[in-house]
Amino acid sequence: MAAPVVMPYADPSAHHVSLGLDQPVSTGTTIMAVEYDGGVIIGADSRTTSGSYIVNRVTDKLTPITDRIFCCRSGSAADTQAIADAVKYNLQLLSIELNEAPLVKTAAHFFRQYCYKYRDNCTAGILCAGWDKRSGGQVYSIPLGGMCIRQPFAIGGSGSTYLYGYCDAHFKAGMNKEESIEFVKNSVALAISRDGSSGGVVRIAVISEDGVERLLFTGKDIPQYNTDM
Repeated sequence: MAAPVVMPYADPSAHHVSLGLDQPVSTGTTIMAVEYDGGVIIGADSRTTSGSYIVNRVTDKLTPITDRIFCCRSGSAADTQAIADAVKYNLQLLSIELNEAPLVKTAAHFFRQYCYKYRDNCTAGILCAGWDKRSGGQVYSIPLGGMCIRQPFAIGGSGSTYLYGYCDAHFKAGMNKEESIEFVKNSVALAISRDGSSGGVVRIAVISEDGVERLLFTGKDIPQYNTDM
């Protein structure tokens, strides 16, 4: 009679570590914002990871701050959500005091203050974008460390490292709404095809004087790259 096969003991804690579940939940991600002739377009993938483990594949990383201002979050999911909630609360108080909607620039500088103040404790990269009656559509980038700069387009997250050349080659000043949507969709799709921490669906929001229009691209609607690799 053959000797029984003894399987090695699988330590649950070791398996836990190998999946990366002990690591902070990160939005290791692709986020993007573009100014167009009538407002701004923002977009992101939907994958949230903890180490090598995907904890959520349909995350909404386009976070509303006011009716016309959104932020895109990358870094630690908990840190970015806490900062977004704090900025949202401060803008609500400010709008009550002023009796008018806050400016996009004001929101961006609130993000800058929090990201700079807690730069040693938080991992947060923010794109703040929106529309206001004074300056129209605006995009502000607040990377790690708390710098704040307005840009015609901005990208962030782990997937952005694959996009700089593509965006520089394809961005055109004064693009209309449809061109900007295609630009954002193709950029996020390209990052998804290359970056292991980016994936899922492509979420896009169009912010203008008329309000916010949300778009969702799934499956075959997402441009495919490197299908033969």
